[in-house]
Amino acid sequence: MKDEPNDTTEKQVKTETDNDILDRELSEDALMEEILMDDSELEAEEVVPFEGSDDKPEKVSKSLFKNSRSKDLMEKNQKIGELTDRLLRTVAEFDNFRKRSEKEKASMYDMGVKSIIEKILPIVDNFERGLGTITEKEKESAFAQGIELIYKQLLTSLDEIGLKPIDAVGKAFDPNLHNAVMHGEDEALEENIVSDEFQKGYLYRDMVVRHSMVKVVN
Repeated sequence: MKDEPNDTTEKQVKTETDNDILDRELSEDALMEEILMDDSELEAEEVVPFEGSDDKPEKVSKSLFKNSRSKDLMEKNQKIGELTDRLLRTVAEFDNFRKRSEKEKASMYDMGVKSIIEKILPIVDNFERGLGTITEKEKESAFAQGIELIYKQLLTSLDEIGLKPIDAVGKAFDPNLHNAVMHGEDEALEENIVSDEFQKGYLYRDMVVRHSMVKVVN
């Protein structure tokens, strides 16, 4: 005959089983809490606000982005300022070069014209000498009148390009315009006045092409 189960034994086994389940559940809960704590610590380490600041991590991140953007903007503005200054300097240098080139071209042109005029003036002198030897009777001839017309046409052309004769007789002696080759006495004129002109002088645009050859009163 088999022994009947003992109620006390069954209760003990059941109690022990329940305790094992409870311990296992507690262990699982403790493990889960530990995992959650580790995750929260990792999150806290990822974004840490500045000490002494009440800002949240999101505000700190936005502040850092704003500061970085402001720094980039300042660098760009500085670069733009440097390029603008360089451009203005280049424009000014080019303008000065253009003005200097135009002045040099004008000066070269004037020197070329002056050189040609210097070669033409002896021809003008010869015309004046030849016309000065013509008598009153010969002036009525067609030949003399033709020579005089050519002479006047030559003077008109020289006048159009800017050649002007220098006033000498009766003017005060000016070493910048006159070349004194003789001195004399003349009671009708004051001292240092040009009394005679031996060779006519000319100006081309404020430049002396040839000084007047004159006689000056002492």
